[in-house]
Order: sequence, then structure tokens, then C-alpha cells
Amino acid sequence: SDLRQILATRSVENIQFLPFLTTDANNLSWLGYGCLKGDGTLIMVNAIGAALQTLYILVYLYYSPNKRPVLLQVLLLLAVVVTGYGYFTMLVDTGTRLTQLGLFCSVFTITMYLSPLADLAKVVRSKSTRCLSFPLTVTTFVASSSWTLYGLQLHDPYITVPNVPGIITSLVRFWLFQRYRPEQDKPY
Repeated sequence: SDLRQILATRSVENIQFLPFLTTDANNLSWLGYGCLKGDGTLIMVNAIGAALQTLYILVYLYYSPNKRPVLLQVLLLLAVVVTGYGYFTMLVDTGTRLTQLGLFCSVFTITMYLSPLADLAKVVRSKSTRCLSFPLTVTTFVASSSWTLYGLQLHDPYITVPNVPGIITSLVRFWLFQRYRPEQDKPY
């Protein structure tokens, strides 16, 4: 919906850039984990995700009136990715590489799933779910549930564990949508 809004308004006003960037970094990290593990599902899903997030970043950059901060954040992401790649390929021995990369991906994913907690506090204070996206909540619930089941099937804790917070935060957001229905919204 953010991309659709950018294209419709030809503006990035009121759209945060950081989620595009962090999701791209997350996809690239899991892509590396999938390649190292030889898991075609992880590779395919995260390659598509990284390509789409990169497209979103390019569209955001194109319509951004102030390109310098956006470019600096993209360059910082590239520096982190190159540094991480160098670390995992040159400094970590082959036996522990998959474990360390899996742990890094897990921590990064957990951080992403827990980041909306500030919005949840705002919803409770304002008694309004206007700042939450219901389609994003549904998508997060389905995706995190699917990855949790996939991780359980593979007996891979690095896939299973970090997706549980996505399920929990989605359930909390569903409860908030039920508790503070849109028709009872009060203006901020």
C-alpha cells in the first residue's frame, strides 16, 4: 500500500523509509542463510523479497525530494551487508558459519517483529487503531505462522523461533482492532 500511495501521489510524504531498508537487509540476510544451507525455499522467497524491497527503495529514492539522507542510509546498508558478507566468509570458520548467520538472522527478525510495540502503546493511549494497518497485520500473521511451521518441519530453530514474536504481536494487534473498532475512532 505504501508503494501504491507513492506512485499515486508522486510523493513520499508520510511514508517512512526505514521499514523498506530494514526489510531489504532482513531479506538479504535470510538469502545468505538459505544459500549457505542450500534451502531452495529460503533462497527463492528471500531473493524475490530482496528484489521487491530494492524496487521500493529505488521508487522511494526517485520520488524523495531530499535524496541525500536516503542515499546515505542505502550506502550504510550496503556497507553493513558487505561487512557482514566479509565477516561470515573470511573470519568465521565453515563449521560455525551457518550457526552464527542463523543467530544473526534470528535476532534481526525478532527486532523487526517487536518494532511495532511503540505503535501498540500509542493505540492503547489514544484508543484508536488508525496508526495500524489491518492488511499488514494479516500478512504478518500469515507469513510468521507459515515460517514458524516451515521451521518446525525442518527442525530449524533459526527459522522457527524468530517468527513466534510475529504471531504474538499480530494476535495483539487483532485484539486491538477488535477492542478499538474503527467506527469508534476519535480524532488525534
